[in-house]
Amino acid sequence: MKIKHIIVALFFIIVASGCKDFLNPDSISTFDTNYVFSNVDDARRGINAIYVQFGVDGFRSRLSNNMTGNTDIEHSSGWTSSGDRYQLWNLEPLESNGDLRQFWNAAYTAIRDANIAIEGIEASEALNSPDAAISNMMNHLLGEAYTLRAYWYSMLTFYFGDVPNVREAPKAGNDFFLGREDRNVILSQVIQDMIDIEGKMMWADQVPYGIEQVNREYTLGLIARIALQRGGYYLTPDMQMTRESDYLDYYQIARQYTAKLMSLKDRPLPEDYRQIFMNECKFIAPVNEDILFEVPFAVGNGDVGWNIGISVQGGATAAHSYGSGGNYMAMPPSYYFSFDTMDIRRDVTCGLYRVNTDFQEEFISGPTNISQGKWSRHFLDNPPGASSAKGTGINWPMLRYSDVLLMFAEAENELNGPTPDAQEAMKRVRQRAFPAAVWGEKVDDYVSRAAGSKESFFNAIVDERAWEFGGEMIRKYELIRWNIYSDKVKETVETLKAMADAAFTATGEYSNLPDYMYWKRDDSGKFVILNPNRKILAPPDDTWNQQSFLLSMHDDVRTYQEWITKDWANYYDGPVPGVVRYIFPIPSDAISASQGALRNDGYLYN
Repeated sequence: MKIKHIIVALFFIIVASGCKDFLNPDSISTFDTNYVFSNVDDARRGINAIYVQFGVDGFRSRLSNNMTGNTDIEHSSGWTSSGDRYQLWNLEPLESNGDLRQFWNAAYTAIRDANIAIEGIEASEALNSPDAAISNMMNHLLGEAYTLRAYWYSMLTFYFGDVPNVREAPKAGNDFFLGREDRNVILSQVIQDMIDIEGKMMWADQVPYGIEQVNREYTLGLIARIALQRGGYYLTPDMQMTRESDYLDYYQIARQYTAKLMSLKDRPLPEDYRQIFMNECKFIAPVNEDILFEVPFAVGNGDVGWNIGISVQGGATAAHSYGSGGNYMAMPPSYYFSFDTMDIRRDVTCGLYRVNTDFQEEFISGPTNISQGKWSRHFLDNPPGASSAKGTGINWPMLRYSDVLLMFAEAENELNGPTPDAQEAMKRVRQRAFPAAVWGEKVDDYVSRAAGSKESFFNAIVDERAWEFGGEMIRKYELIRWNIYSDKVKETVETLKAMADAAFTATGEYSNLPDYMYWKRDDSGKFVILNPNRKILAPPDDTWNQQSFLLSMHDDVRTYQEWITKDWANYYDGPVPGVVRYIFPIPSDAISASQGALRNDGYLYN
């Protein structure tokens, strides 16, 4: 049985039992932890409980993708509604925001269950069993718990700044009313936790569920990712972006542990970029390839292909049984046109088509609806039903090996400049993006030019990460720790305005880009775009459908469509211009339950 099936079964059991306050000891399992963690099989079940929170809305539709915009490569219109997710997109959330409450509860429930597992395993005789197989597996399970706890704390500090630091399982006598702990203390602790245990963990090809469970590869990669977070910039309550004086120590950790993974468990990147994500849509989870860990959604769970991915128009009267799926976070045209036209990642990442009720591909309604093309419910082998929506079972990628390579390149560059090792890591990522025949120009020459200085190489890393991970919804965290969030969204808005101007006046830097795109389905029924890269005066014949593209971004009354001027406005012109107020208020339920230990002060929320 795959771990995703175990998790969904646990999920329904836990939901049926109700939920309580995250610090309330009554919410602990009634099972005797001495028994649960006395043997490998039951300890595995105890660890599985931590994974359950990936299957609730606080993660599967909120944290994984809804809460991660807007950036320079994703956008959604938060100003059009006062609903919970719109508040987040517009950076104006209320304490009563339901999405924040769901995320907060999921995070601290997972942390509680991780703490229970950690204490249970560390007290278990099985951890030091004379049977090496038992001892090894118990140590690995302990590593899973530490790693999952680290992930949730990483996310909590990104969204709430300083948060309660709960490191003990709930029991009588504990202090259940904790105040905020310094985010840097928390991150340093969870990094050290993983460093101390990773050497006792197993690789994905040694564990029962491969990349559908936390493995040593992921833990090594997460050490690096959180080290870069700890060494990066963050927002203080007085609305200043800063970083600690010891930041280079954490770049050194990132370099050390990416290099360790590259030394101990290197692997070639799969040549077929599209297949990485198609595997997720086909429920294929290969080890020793690009994806190191992915959240294992069971069929009937998970929102990939419902609120993210290629849009599918379905319903009871549709001519197909794939159901309905939309896309909450679109890709701006500025991102689409930032790709080299030969970069194969563009057409995988940016979806210019949707699937209609007749199960035919047709052009999207306009440039505001470029979707994350890496996933779609219509890629599923077994249609989930005409009236289906949520619950596709498509897994969600948490970390890929290409990310490890680029984290190594970034850390190496920060510490030592664009060394040959840093350049080689970037080359490995770019080689997959282009046909081998053009590697000389698109890989070797490109990287050589980027390596002219530390600054230019950093800028190339910023670009490369955008092109490599588009739609995987990690860009927000990168822009924060680099302290270029506001600058990048402002740059995006100015680029979109320039593109709209060029389409309207037929002059300027972007005047060669398509004001209209032309598309059709060929004789075989295949969806074809005539001019995805450039402007043409007219199609060769009348078989082509015309779709206004960059020209549609112009508005005769307002000059620019409002989504250009409003979607990102609070990201560069918010309470403090030039600073993104990405920190959100702690949910009111948690404030009330803390009996005065927590309050929402700072960040101009009061």
